[in-house]
Amino acid sequence: MVTAQFDTYSIDHLRTVAGIKWSLFPDCIGAWVAEMDFGTAPPIQDALREVVDNGIFGYTRPSDVTRMQEAIVAWNEREYGWTLPAERIRPILDVITGLEAAIRHFSGEGTKVVVSTPAYMPFLTVPKMLGREIIEVPMLRSDESWSWDFDALDRAMQDAGKGALFILCNPSNPVGRVFRKDELEALAEVIDRNGGRVFSDEIHAPIVYPGGTHLPYASLSETTANHTVTSASASKAWNLAGLKCAQLVLTNEADAAKWKEMGFLVEHGAAPMGIIANAVAFSEGKPWLDEVLAYLDGNRRLLGDLLAEHLPEARYIMPEGTYLTWIDLSAYQLPGDLGVFFRENAKVAVVDGKACGGCGAGAIRFNIAMSRDVVSQAIEQMGKAVAAHPR
Repeated sequence: MVTAQFDTYSIDHLRTVAGIKWSLFPDCIGAWVAEMDFGTAPPIQDALREVVDNGIFGYTRPSDVTRMQEAIVAWNEREYGWTLPAERIRPILDVITGLEAAIRHFSGEGTKVVVSTPAYMPFLTVPKMLGREIIEVPMLRSDESWSWDFDALDRAMQDAGKGALFILCNPSNPVGRVFRKDELEALAEVIDRNGGRVFSDEIHAPIVYPGGTHLPYASLSETTANHTVTSASASKAWNLAGLKCAQLVLTNEADAAKWKEMGFLVEHGAAPMGIIANAVAFSEGKPWLDEVLAYLDGNRRLLGDLLAEHLPEARYIMPEGTYLTWIDLSAYQLPGDLGVFFRENAKVAVVDGKACGGCGAGAIRFNIAMSRDVVSQAIEQMGKAVAAHPR
């Protein structure tokens, strides 16, 4: 079983071989950026070794793009019952590149961008870099789950202007919601009523725990297909972020026609080895991913137990998808930027909740894609740091 290896990834080993997750803050446990510590699927490693052994690193072959497209078509049909024309799946550098393209080319000029918060941090910064104003719409939180505030979303889309873009992240980064069909249909009514567009980030779609089902937003109806551009990738589920390849999925004729005119400017950034890795991930990577999901399922449950022991006043809703978790520590009244606080006082690197929107004050985003020993060590160190801080 591959999962037996997941417990063996030590901190010393990760600091030697891993990427930015363990090197940007080298004296801290890396629980901040969305990378896993578990390597990747053996078939992907084999395919990349073959490329390296051939020693030819030229531009992307059309046949590799076709292979990737066909693998994703088969994955979507098998996992989600969603049938897509292969040519509508376009290679791009990463999801943020897809967001930039959606803002520049598929939203109304000068309109605002509506973001449901807490949100993935670049969703709150990239639109501003492109000259767009952001409207944050905080989610509603109960003791058991998160939900959208549809009345607030409706007002925001009216304010944003006709053709305005709503950024959908499903499964949600950072709170881990996997939205139900009725919720997505209610969202579609709001978007359609206000003449809006949707950028649907579904990069975490393969990471859904038992009891949840991912539904591609654009697959729900002709209405959602007509107002959506979707971005996805194997990068999170199979740990391939550094290979720089994602996909933009176009689900209506007008968007596809526009893409034919300008898509080359976006597509040329996708890395050839990333395209190959994505093709293999979606076609041969499911057995490895199933083991990863089983391990992560254990980690999300373990986190609840650890918080109850070491940070008992924390509020934690177990995620339905992704390996990112949201921990509300506002009861402890900790000072300043919580990312800085925990790096300096606990030697654990996490994301301060305020980076995910104004509603994130007092909370953190914590990555559970680590060995269970490391997750336990991180929460124990954080608990000690909080206990040592006077209220």
